[in-house]
Amino acid sequence: MFEDRPTILPTAVIEPLSRHLEVIKRQHQADLARGFGRVVLPFALDRKCPNAPTEWAWQFVFPASRVCTDPRWGPPTRFHLHESVVQKAVAHAARQAGVTKRVGPHTFRHSFATHLLEDGYDIRTVQELLGHADVSTTMVYTHVLNRGPLGVRSPVDRL
Repeated sequence: MFEDRPTILPTAVIEPLSRHLEVIKRQHQADLARGFGRVVLPFALDRKCPNAPTEWAWQFVFPASRVCTDPRWGPPTRFHLHESVVQKAVAHAARQAGVTKRVGPHTFRHSFATHLLEDGYDIRTVQELLGHADVSTTMVYTHVLNRGPLGVRSPVDRL
């Protein structure tokens, strides 16, 4: 099972994400008009808050393209985009870009950590952003820097 990993939202994606959410909100409204527009909520929230499954605030940011009619989940619902769809899209984009190495969504996580370290962020900050319990797990990313003592910049150079 996957765990939630909060991270930073790049300023560059705010506008495209806002446009995406407008489209998804219209899709949700259309689903509601057709008698769908429900999500499956965890921890009996649907019993505690009976209107929550159809409220906009509970809908997925990246919903599946089709409505699911699985009787285990009650009325027809739209689940989140399946992880395999994202994996295939990333692999396809890598091939289109001419990348010959195997690439998946987790590659972005490694790149994120490496670039933060290259930009001079401390290992504890990177550890927290990645959700690592132990800093030794985060230390794996330092091997790619491989700058050695000559890569150190004197604090006097900042003056």
